[in-house]
Amino acid sequence: MWGSPGLLLVWFLVLAAGGTKHTYRPGRRVCTIGVTRGPRSESFAQRVYLPFLTTCDGHRACSTYRTIYRTAYRHSPGPRYACCPGWKRASGLPGACGAAICQPPCQNGGSCVLPGHCHCPAGWRGTSCQTDVDECSVVGGNHPPLCDNTADRCQCREGHPPSTDRALGPPKTGAPRVALNPTTGAGGKAEEEVQKLRSRVEVLEQVRPAGDHWGAFLHR
Repeated sequence: MWGSPGLLLVWFLVLAAGGTKHTYRPGRRVCTIGVTRGPRSESFAQRVYLPFLTTCDGHRACSTYRTIYRTAYRHSPGPRYACCPGWKRASGLPGACGAAICQPPCQNGGSCVLPGHCHCPAGWRGTSCQTDVDECSVVGGNHPPLCDNTADRCQCREGHPPSTDRALGPPKTGAPRVALNPTTGAGGKAEEEVQKLRSRVEVLEQVRPAGDHWGAFLHR
């Protein structure tokens, strides 16, 4: 079912996935640990055991060994890698340092986009999104208790929207009306006098009496 090239390819992918789980790859946001940037030779004292024959008790030949040290050379490992300061491994990406570190951590739904820099949602600000933005102060300046600052907006009571001139706008109402008192009827009397005055003015415009009779007609 599977040919040799297919099996080799699958095996290579398995080895690559397993071998890079804890391996950093040189690249962006990956730094070198140590001063060496490539393999180099170094000397060390190597212990060597040399066997030899000697005479034991009873004039018998015995085998033993002696320890000597000699200078040897070996290749030091290549450079070691780790995430640069402010970065850490990104989940699901072996060997990649793609996740920024923010200390203190971002709050109130903020996301760490750069080391020590949080991207804050609407209504929050600060290095870690810890400060609530006062939208009422931004929109209306000195706002009275009719408006409440919420997480991302200035919530005002009905009929009291925040104005842009740093003052709370008054309720939108129509022209003032004369309230009628059902018990005294004061409002009805005033309206009756106004109607009488309008009737007199209309009569004057139609009759147009002489100048000396104008005042007498108005004071009837």
